[in-house]
Amino acid sequence: MINDERAIITVLGRDHVGILAGITAVLAEANVNILDISQTILQEFFTMIMIVDLKEKNLAFNELQGQLKEKGKNLGVQVTIQRADVFKFMHRI
Repeated sequence: MINDERAIITVLGRDHVGILAGITAVLAEANVNILDISQTILQEFFTMIMIVDLKEKNLAFNELQGQLKEKGKNLGVQVTIQRADVFKFMHRI
């Protein structure tokens, strides 16, 4: 079995300046590489999906999850991170 060290991050909320900067700053501080990113503004609503590489992260997954959640709270958006292998397992049916 291949050890997939990627994760999927989703960000949802009302659009305003600084969301992308705030989330990517947390990832940069944790040494997490962004592999792919998609961002859309649907009227006033901000949506973003990222695929990130966790191989070189410098903190535990649950710590990263907590920091992203806290940053999201400060920015007024909902941030979730899920390991890619868990995401694949949940959506295989």
